[in-house]
Amino acid sequence: MSDKAEGLDYASSGVDIDLEGASVASLVGALSRSVRVTGMPGAPVDLPGGFGGLIEFGDNLLALATDGVGSKLQIASMMNHWSGVGIDCMAMNVNDLLCVGAEPIAFVDYIAVPKPDPEQHAAIGASLAEACRIARVTLAGGETASLPGIVTELDLSGTALGWLPKGAAITGANIDAGDVMIGLPASGVHSNGFSLVRKVVELSGLSYTDTAPFDTEHPGRNIIRMGDGSITLGEVLLNPTRIYVDPVTDLIEACRAGDGPCPADALHGICHVTGGGLSNLLRLHGSLGWHIENPLPVLPEFTWIQETGSISDREMARTFNLGMGMVLVVDYAHANAVCDWVASRLEGTQMVGEVRDHGHKVTHNNPDIVFEHY
Repeated sequence: MSDKAEGLDYASSGVDIDLEGASVASLVGALSRSVRVTGMPGAPVDLPGGFGGLIEFGDNLLALATDGVGSKLQIASMMNHWSGVGIDCMAMNVNDLLCVGAEPIAFVDYIAVPKPDPEQHAAIGASLAEACRIARVTLAGGETASLPGIVTELDLSGTALGWLPKGAAITGANIDAGDVMIGLPASGVHSNGFSLVRKVVELSGLSYTDTAPFDTEHPGRNIIRMGDGSITLGEVLLNPTRIYVDPVTDLIEACRAGDGPCPADALHGICHVTGGGLSNLLRLHGSLGWHIENPLPVLPEFTWIQETGSISDREMARTFNLGMGMVLVVDYAHANAVCDWVASRLEGTQMVGEVRDHGHKVTHNNPDIVFEHY
């Protein structure tokens, strides 16, 4: 029986999310506590969920996040199309900072290559500069390492710094049953699941330079082009991860200032939908559950990926964002006002579900999609 008939999954493509989770837990368990104690600059602040780390800094808190672009870079290398990868790298970091209520302010990058390539580096530098503009941050430095024998192709990662007033962190602690989930649309596959994506493309027999075998139009997004003519499969897959600083930072700041669509304490949680898909919601609260009744429209590339790879609904929702890159969790009384405010700035935003006291799990209007652990 062929792979297609059996159906692909992320583990068979080389990435086991459960094993990764267990490995990270082992790493964290082996780490010692900070030598800096409460009241000292740099002292750790406990934060459930782990979207970003918080440390004390006087009357404020600093937030840090680090991540990379991952195997999406292999497609960029095949197509020599680097204009979006800096945006991907920035987005994977600053979007995590937003989840704790921090405003991103600075970024540093790390590029590892087998051999320097000035033209390639110039393209990535231009992409990082555009990412800084979108995220409203300073590129405060970086490092390029030539590592022949250790790396075989370019790798790109980075670290983002943010800040927020002490006592203003969005931790998920105030989430309650009845809170409303507001979904913010994704710009594409973003930067997760590409080991599976590449396996599906291989199975399809198509080239990344072939015309995309599906309708690429979707409200509210533009595909970054390499040239004229039909949009290619590679261009769709490489479309960069959406940076949610606008509108999420503006929403948080307006609410804290008293001129937003709700009080600041009505913003109960923010979830960046990355690796693990919808199971990321479980990181926001230790006991409550999540029900998605009105999901955002699935982007056309995900439908093609699923059909070509014979991938189950649950595996798709476990691996990809499926068109929803971020979720705001808002007090029921203010949900309409917040949704309207965000939707006026980001087309396609809508209320997608609610928090339920039905156990620590994610449920969906598709009964095959259920997650009970991250």
